[in-house]
Amino acid sequence: MSDQLQKEEEKLSRIETEINDIDGHITNIKTGNLSEESDELAKLLTENTKLKFRLEILKKAIANERKNCKADTIPSEMISIRNYLNELFGSAIKAAYPELSDPPIVITESTKVSFGDYQCNSAMPVSQLLKAKNIKASPRDVAVKILENLPNSFLINKTEIAGPGFINIFITNEYVVSAISTILKNGVFPPTTKKMRVVIDFSSPNVAKQMHVGHLRSTIIGESISRLLEFVGHDVLRLNHIGDWGTQFGMLIAHLEEMFPNYVKESPPIADLQAFYKESKIRFDNDEEFKKRAYDRVVKLQSGESNSRKAWQLICDVSRLEYQKVYKALDVTLEERGESFYQSRMENLVKELNERGFLEEDEGRKIMWGIKGEDYGGIPLTIIKSDGGFTYDTSDMATIRNRIEEEKGEWLVYVTDAGQSTHFKSLFSCARKVGILDSSKVRVDHVPFGVVLGEDGKKFKTRSGETVKLLDLLDEGLKRSLEKLKEKERDKFMTAEELRKAQENIAYGCIKYADLSKNRQNEYVFSFDKMLDDKGNTAVYLLYAYTRIKSIARNCGEEFIKNFDTIKKETKLELTHEKELKLAKVLIQFPDIIEKILKDLHVHYMCEFLYQISTTFTEFYDVCYCIEKNRQGEIVKINKSRILLCEATATVMAKCFDILGLKTLDKI
Repeated sequence: MSDQLQKEEEKLSRIETEINDIDGHITNIKTGNLSEESDELAKLLTENTKLKFRLEILKKAIANERKNCKADTIPSEMISIRNYLNELFGSAIKAAYPELSDPPIVITESTKVSFGDYQCNSAMPVSQLLKAKNIKASPRDVAVKILENLPNSFLINKTEIAGPGFINIFITNEYVVSAISTILKNGVFPPTTKKMRVVIDFSSPNVAKQMHVGHLRSTIIGESISRLLEFVGHDVLRLNHIGDWGTQFGMLIAHLEEMFPNYVKESPPIADLQAFYKESKIRFDNDEEFKKRAYDRVVKLQSGESNSRKAWQLICDVSRLEYQKVYKALDVTLEERGESFYQSRMENLVKELNERGFLEEDEGRKIMWGIKGEDYGGIPLTIIKSDGGFTYDTSDMATIRNRIEEEKGEWLVYVTDAGQSTHFKSLFSCARKVGILDSSKVRVDHVPFGVVLGEDGKKFKTRSGETVKLLDLLDEGLKRSLEKLKEKERDKFMTAEELRKAQENIAYGCIKYADLSKNRQNEYVFSFDKMLDDKGNTAVYLLYAYTRIKSIARNCGEEFIKNFDTIKKETKLELTHEKELKLAKVLIQFPDIIEKILKDLHVHYMCEFLYQISTTFTEFYDVCYCIEKNRQGEIVKINKSRILLCEATATVMAKCFDILGLKTLDKI
């Protein structure tokens, strides 16, 4: 904004204030039953008329100044186009209608090329707001006035009003070329955002119990969200809140003592911890004497008795080895922090809640209600059980306190199944009630997900009705992906190492993508046949597409590849064909997709974007020749600009894959 324009807008604001003051004074005189012909009233009315006349002249001058002012220069980095247009049109609407305190700014992507690239659909809601103030203005009139106040911009080539007041926005080719050039020069960078300390809780298996598909979803979704948050520059603490405390350890320790009495000196052979857990659970349910010993071991464990602690550590170590295999296969990084970590914190918290009067008796339990009037499901937290023990509710209260007060978390994220939604509403409400959580300072998100179904439409289980072991599931994925590669005879053109790498990347990638590509709040059907399909919105199709795009530059020959960095610097990017422009305009939406996901943590938007890139690239590649050859198969022409567009496409796709946790391949 120019200095002159800023001064004129300041003057406009002063005049509006004067008019409001005079209007108020006139109202006071009239309500005081003074004659409307009084000298003071006549003087005020005259002054008001002059000011309003000056105001209209000034508004026209500002509108002309806005139209004539030089457009901003094209930024050297990619921007969120939607955010930029929100600010630009927001400024225009406020200038056109200063009487509206919070005017609606509605920017959408256009559905047809003839409608431009984006649309501003604010005219109709603004017209309705004006109508409520007894100001008549049709949506089309509002659209005209918005455009009169719209500053020139590097981004906008032209605007046009369609229908009753829709404003079609056409972005400049210069910005599109600049943004693609930035990708080629610097790679893909996130939009600028305020950096925060984020604590994300995901995966969270229970010690001595096998990880199931619910843990798989939490792990895959949590890892992808963590990668996204780290990409935009947040300080992310990834926590694995494992269940390593409580009654089940009493029965496990008691069973261990009987089965392997020398466990303190010799490590017991309990590799199959799931079977060991089932044995102890049967005894716990059917043997009263054993149950008493189990409860006794819980007390000893929580009091720090050395042998009980030793047994507990052995069990945790064996369990940890199992779920680390899953994390290694899926390339997941987590910092383990089990319930045991919060034992002393739970004790201190319960004491404080008691002293401050937040707990109430309920049939031997001590419970806590959320804030009255808040929608938290109307279910209290159970802080102390009737036997005096703590619960998951207790540990979760201690956990949220630790993450805010000790870890200095500014954004807390919990990735669990949708069945826990009510629990988290109650947890957050109780945390606000006691002053642990200040929602104006700390953002909290529960990221719920639906259950995984088998192809029969029921909960995903083995044929015998058992929960599917994750390691078995991953092994089955490896087997199926290898069969698929051999079916396509890829094994005949790959080394053993290339084949192994392709097998793993496809197997794990297809499992991840099948999950992430669905709206996480919905159920989804687990089907290897659909996951490994090389058509449609699947990981296999997209990984193949990426590999094919990367091969285009290689097909230009060794000399081209050797000089590729120089070619990128010296080649002028030209986007003249409509399919070139269409592809480029899709690619530069990357910052918008990042911003969109950050709002509600729905990662499937990234998958939709990847698929859109791939299908748009196919349209481009079908009609825009990158390499031309003669009948002998010799290269006669290389369209360097289009090769660069291919490279930019691969660069954006690679970053999307990385955020989703998928590994790309140079050869499939």
